[in-house]
Amino acid sequence: MPVTDPAPSQPPAPAPERPSDERPLWKRAMPFVVAGLLIVFIFRNLDFAAFIRHLKTVNYPAFLAFVAVFNVANLGADSVATSFVYRKTICPVKTGEFFLIRGASYLPSLLNHHVGQAWLTWYMSRAYKATMWRAAGATLLVYATTFGSLFLFGALALLFDHTQQPWLAPTIGVGTVAGLGYLAVIHVAPPFLAKRQILAPLFDVGVKGHILALALRIPHMIVLFLGSWLPFYFFGVKIPAGAAFAYVPVLMVVQALPITPQGVGTRDVFAYHYFARYAVGGIAEQQAAVAATTLTFAVALTLIQIGFSLMLMRRALSKIRS
Repeated sequence: MPVTDPAPSQPPAPAPERPSDERPLWKRAMPFVVAGLLIVFIFRNLDFAAFIRHLKTVNYPAFLAFVAVFNVANLGADSVATSFVYRKTICPVKTGEFFLIRGASYLPSLLNHHVGQAWLTWYMSRAYKATMWRAAGATLLVYATTFGSLFLFGALALLFDHTQQPWLAPTIGVGTVAGLGYLAVIHVAPPFLAKRQILAPLFDVGVKGHILALALRIPHMIVLFLGSWLPFYFFGVKIPAGAAFAYVPVLMVVQALPITPQGVGTRDVFAYHYFARYAVGGIAEQQAAVAATTLTFAVALTLIQIGFSLMLMRRALSKIRS
């Protein structure tokens, strides 16, 4: 009986390439230029002496301890919510394991939140042998539930004083209609959408999966909310709860926009206009207190995240090299 050669094995699929930024240098530099211009705008009419006074009166050991605790709590809550999404869509990653991966992604996030999300998508695809499109679809589910929880926080402001921010009720109304329409599409699952690789994870988890992911995202949003609100108290800017529920969720969205690195500049301008009224003293003192808050928090958080992420990045990369 003739002996036949075994069928040749299929070559392994090529690993997805690490995301790279091939834009011209001027486009890559633009976010930093915009951030610089926005900071110049803040300082143009700022009382620099008052700004320095606010910097000198802060209890820095307590402030830095708060920022460090916030960073760990934020990473932990984010890991619980996001690891659930990836477990349901692409891989059986454990929450503790994802804590390491998500912490490593904070390093590219220093350029912009969405750069960090792109790195995270690449890593999950590379480490767990999922297609890049599938991993990107899982990341879309993270975005959908994150923005959904932000709208829930904004809706809480209506319980305090619905006349305080006249724009809030119609905005929440539009968001609610859009969210219900989105869930209706997920429930119906039209084939021309559900069969697309990048959208398949959204339809695979269904409405129930979205609701579970949203519920797990709420603790993360609470941490982000407190981390965006409470730093102002260290500088004497006492934002009441009603205003915080109305404006802090907007601040959280503004600082995540892909305009400047880490939201520097965009966060400062927003806070400058909406939160200065809650500080003590005259207008100059109020504006100086807000500027001192946002800039000091940005510097402190960046320094802590650099050290934390460098340590975790080394461990994360060693996992995909082994």
